[in-house]
Amino acid sequence: MKFLQLLGELLVIYILYKVIFDFIIPVYKTTKQVKTKMNDMHSRMQEQQRTQSSQPTQEPVKKSTSISKDDYIDYEEVK
Repeated sequence: MKFLQLLGELLVIYILYKVIFDFIIPVYKTTKQVKTKMNDMHSRMQEQQRTQSSQPTQEPVKKSTSISKDDYIDYEEVK
């Protein structure tokens, strides 16, 4: 009986070991890595916005609004 109890306890310890070292720790490391990358990306985006807002904005080039005769196409309606 003690042998089966010892075997059961060892099995539980082994399962806990596998769960902790094969699942929990890798998930923790991956989460930490993703969080640092997201923070880096966020800081880069803020820096980019800061540099864009500090640069003087250029006014869009206005196109000529004068209409010439060449702008129109003559056509006949076909019935």
